[in-house]
Amino acid sequence: MKINKILSLIGVFLVSLIVTVSCSSTQPASNITNTAATATPVQMGYSGWPGWYPWAVANEQNLFAKNNVQVNLRWFDGYLDSMNAMNAGQLDANCQTLDQTISSAANGSDQVVVLVNDNSTGNDKVIVREGINSIAELKGKKVAAEEGTVDHFLLLLGMKEAGITQADIEFFPLETGAAAAAFAAGRVDAVAVYAPFTTKALERPGSKELFSSKDFPGAIPDHLVVSRKMINERPQEVQALVNTWFDTLDFIQKNQAKSLEIMAQKAGVSVADYKTYDAGTTLFSVEQNLQAFQPRNDMQSLHYAAKEINKFLLEADLIKRIPDLNRIFDDRFVKAYAASRKGRV
Repeated sequence: MKINKILSLIGVFLVSLIVTVSCSSTQPASNITNTAATATPVQMGYSGWPGWYPWAVANEQNLFAKNNVQVNLRWFDGYLDSMNAMNAGQLDANCQTLDQTISSAANGSDQVVVLVNDNSTGNDKVIVREGINSIAELKGKKVAAEEGTVDHFLLLLGMKEAGITQADIEFFPLETGAAAAAFAAGRVDAVAVYAPFTTKALERPGSKELFSSKDFPGAIPDHLVVSRKMINERPQEVQALVNTWFDTLDFIQKNQAKSLEIMAQKAGVSVADYKTYDAGTTLFSVEQNLQAFQPRNDMQSLHYAAKEINKFLLEADLIKRIPDLNRIFDDRFVKAYAASRKGRV
């Protein structure tokens, strides 16, 4: 009897020991899982545009890390490639234009604008050969642009103002770099491209700017967009991305020579050439961001610009349905940064 009781007690002890070890093992595993999830790098895309090259400065100067966020900053040679990756769920965040964000939303991609990087104020251009002096004279001419991009949009905007449509030109849908090269080589009469590809296009003797984004204020805002899943599941990292942007602008202001060197190298141009892009891209401060997110009846307001761009995209048959424009803007992260900055002053 005593032996059986002892054996029974040993059995109870062993079972308790197993349960205890099991429970203590489970808790660290859970913690490790949570830590790993938090440490998962944000997959963020960007491509060649002066308003987005500052992210290269942030990356090289470890400004993401200073804001406690791990970022895999992925470079895309083609702007549309980055958008396709974002639409396919391969990116958590991407740098893109408002017209393209609306197009993505119209096609079912749940994306949210959380930050305005800049407005294009001249760095998107329609460049023509010698002998073409008005937009109306594009009629019947060979014109190249990357179909579906912001410069295709700019081209259509300018032609609409002149009373002509894409049906009136011989349109060549070429990737932006290829379009600039084709124009420089004399294979087309005009091209719609953005900096730094404008530099290549203007190598053609006698070529000149016909019109640019400077003629359409507010029509081409450039943003950081994130997936709604990212906002819902990792809002602190979205905040860190926004904070990093403004820290980067501060760094650029205080370290202009070094920053210009980084950005020019990423753009594949000389520092002197890169300096010429300054006037054509207006980088947005926190104050300009706050103003842009406010609903107003002018193109400086994202809400108004989105409505006008949406109308145009529908008329040009670039989208088939109207997305819910109220869902594509979220200013809470810019507001939080502005509030934290006041707290530091």
